[in-house]
Amino acid sequence: MRSACGLKGGKGLRMKLKVLLLILAIYPCICPLYAELFRFRYTKDEQYRIVTEVHEDVYINGSLSHRANILNKIAVDTLNVKDGAGLLSTSFQISERAYGVHDSFSITEDYYSMFWRDELGIYDISPEYFMPVVRNVPFFPKEEVEVGKSWTNPGEEVHDFRRSYGINRAFRFPIQVHYAYLRNEEMDGKKLAVFGIHYTVFHRVEPLKGALKIAPVKITGVSDQTYYWDIEKGKPHSYEESFNFIFHLSNGDYVEYEGTARGLLIESPKLDKKKMVEELTEELRSKGIEDTSVTAEDEGVTLTLENIQFPPDSSFLWDSEKRKLELIGEILVKYTDRDFLITGYTAKVGTEESCQVLSEQRAKAVADFLLKVGALKETQVMTWGMGSREPIADNLSEAGRRLNRRVEITILDN
Repeated sequence: MRSACGLKGGKGLRMKLKVLLLILAIYPCICPLYAELFRFRYTKDEQYRIVTEVHEDVYINGSLSHRANILNKIAVDTLNVKDGAGLLSTSFQISERAYGVHDSFSITEDYYSMFWRDELGIYDISPEYFMPVVRNVPFFPKEEVEVGKSWTNPGEEVHDFRRSYGINRAFRFPIQVHYAYLRNEEMDGKKLAVFGIHYTVFHRVEPLKGALKIAPVKITGVSDQTYYWDIEKGKPHSYEESFNFIFHLSNGDYVEYEGTARGLLIESPKLDKKKMVEELTEELRSKGIEDTSVTAEDEGVTLTLENIQFPPDSSFLWDSEKRKLELIGEILVKYTDRDFLITGYTAKVGTEESCQVLSEQRAKAVADFLLKVGALKETQVMTWGMGSREPIADNLSEAGRRLNRRVEITILDN
């Protein structure tokens, strides 16, 4: 039987095989190409997060206004699976820091969305939700796709213009997205399909009810992405993007956003909160760290630094607090697969505005110190200030104010 495969046949057959291989090398199109049926896959109760980092330059009328680093964290929880579609509960935390500064990111926006997404990538989402910004991308064909092939499908962009332009509803416009299946790659031990994704925008904005006098009248732009898809898991792996968008305003001005972005899907096992609370409590005790408690929360496990010491109306850390944070950092450094939220609180002293600013500054001081000693990485941690809005004790006594003057470090479940 093996002779039928050409092991017997002499010089003439070997020559024919060489010619055939040469033809296939020159004209690979006559040989069937690798093809893949791309589908999103969902598993009930599965959790993961997508972390994206954006470097953005903002121009007003052609002059550089400012530069920013933006960190987006999207926590995804699969609530249900039906007919191949997944019901996804998602929280979006958007944080920023000044361009070129290597310290912690401060949260600027916080969103929640819940939607169905089917196997091809099409969303079924209520119009009340502002996130995600880009929807129905990727949107896969129903049939298999060969390497080298391209396709086009519609998508959508959605923006939150409430603060900037007084538009209270989610502002949306269509996009036509072009895809190309470029190649396959091995990365992180995974087989990945690599897509090129490109779309341009030219959208004239109809007059918007409730908008301020200055509002967008036209949006133009372009997005180019290299998108890596985990074939086995049926999920995105990572992406890289360059973009340029211009918002033409009703007063004749224009605002341009130019930059790059990169994102990564991160899977972490679900926290055993009870076990972690016990372990952290024991580590705090063994290191002699006082005025610090550990509790399980919906978001994860929280270390509360009670009565953390700062000079009055200041975010400067006393040396005693730095030593405490160094010891806490020795505990936190092992949670390399987790993200952290550091939240500042103040006692009710002064105005709510001043308390809010001070709580943000103190949370950032703690985060920056933990970054400095190497306990955390820049993209692991975000900060948030709660002012004096959530007291845990009476603000009328000094003992109560000491408890309210606190910083919480939450090891996030997702």
